[in-house]
Amino acid sequence: MTLWQAIVLGLVQGMGEFLPISSSAHLVLIPWICNWPDPGLTFDIALHVGTLVSLVAYFWRDWLQLVRGGLKGFTTQEGKLFWFIAVASIPGAGIGFLLEHKAETVFRSPALIAVMLIVMGILLLLADRKGSKRTGLTGIRFATSFCIGISQALAIIPGVSRSGVTMTTGLFAGLTREATARFSFLLSAPIIFGAAIIKLPKLIAQPDMVNMPFAVGVIVSALSGFASIAILLKYVQQRDFTPFVWYRFGLGIFVLVLSLMR
Repeated sequence: MTLWQAIVLGLVQGMGEFLPISSSAHLVLIPWICNWPDPGLTFDIALHVGTLVSLVAYFWRDWLQLVRGGLKGFTTQEGKLFWFIAVASIPGAGIGFLLEHKAETVFRSPALIAVMLIVMGILLLLADRKGSKRTGLTGIRFATSFCIGISQALAIIPGVSRSGVTMTTGLFAGLTREATARFSFLLSAPIIFGAAIIKLPKLIAQPDMVNMPFAVGVIVSALSGFASIAILLKYVQQRDFTPFVWYRFGLGIFVLVLSLMR
């Protein structure tokens, strides 16, 4: 992997992780389209660590309040939200652990990714148009947060999009666009951290994997991820998800056509 390829993939991960377009799909599709070597799931996880850094940097005040509230139990709204996030993280962590091998092989099929881009685009469009969008982040209930957590488990398939599927579920449950985006971002931190911990022994066993392109990719992922969070949170205050839906449709159709041609 060249330095240029690492920069491109880091930028794609940073922007795609928080936009509902599936960063994992792009990390598979771009090397496939450009005939680059597949960097593999370990590099994908490393780029996700970059976006974890951006999450912590952007939401550090929120996390301080959540952790303080969590230590007090359910006596505050922050405490409730902390434990809602903790419980909602369990389904995604369990499915990720059980299906790790398929995530590295079967689920990286371009045709499957294309289909999921289109299918989840349709669901996001429906949720954005039909959801009541009346409930803010402070009004979220345990049942809603747990349903969002279960939906997050589907993101092990590239093309689903972790942010996309959690935002879709939140919109169907009546959350506002900003509330579902914020909850989606906060919910992503534990799952990304857990995936990084699981892959850490492999990196330690193969220190040669951590080279200059590897490190640059992670840094670019962190910087672009921070910008992506800020842009989307501002965007959803006044506009809908339609542009992302059309992007998913266009990319999915392009990949399907390319798969048939190849």
